Amino acid sequence: MPTVHLICGSTGAGKTTYAMKLEGLLNAPRFSIDEWMERLFWKDAPAEPDFDWAWERVQRCEDRIWAVAKEFLARDLDVVLDLGLSKRLHRQRFYKLAQDVGAAPALHYVTADIDTRRERVRERNKGDSETFEIEVSDENFNFMEDFFEAPEGKELEAAQVVET
Repeated sequence: MPTVHLICGSTGAGKTTYAMKLEGLLNAPRFSIDEWMERLFWKDAPAEPDFDWAWERVQRCEDRIWAVAKEFLARDLDVVLDLGLSKRLHRQRFYKLAQDVGAAPALHYVTADIDTRRERVRERNKGDSETFEIEVSDENFNFMEDFFEAPEGKELEAAQVVET
């Protein structure tokens, strides 16, 4: 049974770095939402941050990513989905999608303390990181801190927790 590796964590936790390592370890295709958004939409983003504008495009990317991921799963190959998965309902959607195609969902919760994450983001914003796709302002970092719902209870018990 193929596995859908779902990478979850707050901004700057190291999700993409971890996903890249997992991609190599499993020889599985990796889909990172930041890469898709940067290449398809960020150049056309409104001057003022607009969550609704961005979220609608994230959903379009995720729909296309899932369509491609299903093709790999149908060939009995694992996939790595680096989608942030900031909300419990968002994660539940992908658990169900995986199960609906006969794949096993596996949550990887990547975490680090807030000061480490904030410093990583500031360093990454300089643009010389392998995982740099878009600049994350302090304002956006703080927004995402409030937006993120960490796994807890049974969801956390089933997750692989990765401290970075």
